[in-house]
Amino acid sequence: MKNVYDFTVKDMNGKEVNLSEYKGKVLLIVNTATGCGFTPHYEPLEAMYKDLKDRGFEILDFPCNQFANQTPGDAEEIHTFCTLKFGADFPQFEKIEVNGENAEPLFAYMATEKPFQGFGKGLKNIALDKFAKKNNKIFGDKAYIKWNFTKFLIDREGYVVDRFEPTEDMDNVRKCVEDLLSK
Repeated sequence: MKNVYDFTVKDMNGKEVNLSEYKGKVLLIVNTATGCGFTPHYEPLEAMYKDLKDRGFEILDFPCNQFANQTPGDAEEIHTFCTLKFGADFPQFEKIEVNGENAEPLFAYMATEKPFQGFGKGLKNIALDKFAKKNNKIFGDKAYIKWNFTKFLIDREGYVVDRFEPTEDMDNVRKCVEDLLSK
């Protein structure tokens, strides 16, 4: 059965990284943006990373510019922004596409394993839902990710166990990570 360890991605410098290098770790794989309303997620993500990395936890950050052009910079500009503004210290990878014909295969796989279930309730969620419907029209069956800061939780064996939309409370994301680390 396929899992995330079967994928090779590129780090922010373009070097190929086989995700099997993360075997035995709990992973949170995130598509990010530097100019999004959810960009402040970097703060609780970094806090979680600092608190939990010694227990076998890694966050893998994949910048993406497919949502309202909210990540226009190159790899160095993105990395500088994330480290200076949020102190982000977790691995950052090459800017990717998460939808369409050029979607990063890792994200297509994860989204197929844990499909979109909605943004929830509230005004922000309704606004995002409208964008998701537009995205579905553009990318059809290749509209894997609906917005920036979608997070996938991967167990120590490399399997996708949960998906969190950007509207998910970060305290809940952390609780799920801690629960998985305790297993």
